Amino acid sequence: MQGKDGERGFWLHDLRVETVLEGRVPVCRHVEGESFRVVGENLIFDDGQAMSMYALAAILPLLPAKQRPLDEDDWMSTDADIACPDPHCGARFRIHREGKRWFSHSETTGLPDQRTTPYWQKETGE
Repeated sequence: MQGKDGERGFWLHDLRVETVLEGRVPVCRHVEGESFRVVGENLIFDDGQAMSMYALAAILPLLPAKQRPLDEDDWMSTDADIACPDPHCGARFRIHREGKRWFSHSETTGLPDQRTTPYWQKETGE
């Protein structure tokens, strides 16, 4: 895919993953409303927010697919709740799509002959 400047790249959605209980009883340490964001390849937790590493392990494989553009009939475009992996826990983790960002191939590739300044160095000025 080409951007407006003609450079090849791709779109990724920013995500927010929120703990939802909706009256169900959690067994694990899950707090209604706690969340983290996914921006590009990064997980961003606000101060004091936490998530069980077991719950995170269940969620992580789905995040890259939820970031990508999807066909409207693909189940990933409509199903957004992930259950806690503890079968006795009532918690769910809801994935919300928020904005979307353009990533150029040259800023994200590992191939030395196609690489430019990494996107994360451009954003921070490092």
